[in-house]
Amino acid sequence: MSDLRVTLVQESLHWENVTENLRQFASFIRQFKNATDVIILPEMFSTGFSMNTSALAEEMNGKTVSWMKMMAAEVNAVITGSIIISENGNYYNRLIWMRPDGTQEHYDKRHLFSMGDEDKHYSAGNKRLIVSLNGWNICPQICYDLRFPVWNRNRNDYDLLIFVASWPEPRNFAWKHLLQARAIENQSYVIGVSRIGNDGHAIYHSGDSALIDPLGEVVFTQADTAFAKTFTISKERLEYVRSKMPFLKDADEFEIKT
Repeated sequence: MSDLRVTLVQESLHWENVTENLRQFASFIRQFKNATDVIILPEMFSTGFSMNTSALAEEMNGKTVSWMKMMAAEVNAVITGSIIISENGNYYNRLIWMRPDGTQEHYDKRHLFSMGDEDKHYSAGNKRLIVSLNGWNICPQICYDLRFPVWNRNRNDYDLLIFVASWPEPRNFAWKHLLQARAIENQSYVIGVSRIGNDGHAIYHSGDSALIDPLGEVVFTQADTAFAKTFTISKERLEYVRSKMPFLKDADEFEIKT
């Protein structure tokens, strides 16, 4: 396992405007050509957190996935974030993990935000995704999943836990502290990337995107402003924490019913 370069992209979104959002993110992404390993975008980065599934959903060979494939190849880095996907008559809030060689994997959001009627418009996923990159095992999840520690419990199968989100500012206390809690209890680096600005319902998002180390210490966080920043996370740091306090071996065994 070598050190890993991770790029967090926090930006406002143009409500339900795929073309403008892709143009905007392309300008951020292109500055990191050959300079990072993975670029992380927010939840529903091409549309905003919309329930307008019939108008906005794309298939897996659609515009946004094709754009991700093109951009990953251009900058030579993995690009990840979630978008609205239509498949077999269902709609999914789907995270795409797009590699520079055009291969991809995906994760469908498990916990749908019922207070925002997401469960009435989308189908829930039932399988976690673990991907490997430069010797790191990575578990990417989506927004509301953060509140459910059983689902994202480290079973000695990941080193980095990622949450892409559209987390509203009025609940940012929970966002900030749950990111730290997930890092502490899972002895893992944790990254949360959220959007900024008002959505189509005038709900404000402060971003508060963050990088947390395996002890729960905040390496970086920033609110309210757009940014794209790269950080190097350390394998030595991760291995040191796990060797000095190997409590994951004492964790309870459990089974998740799907």
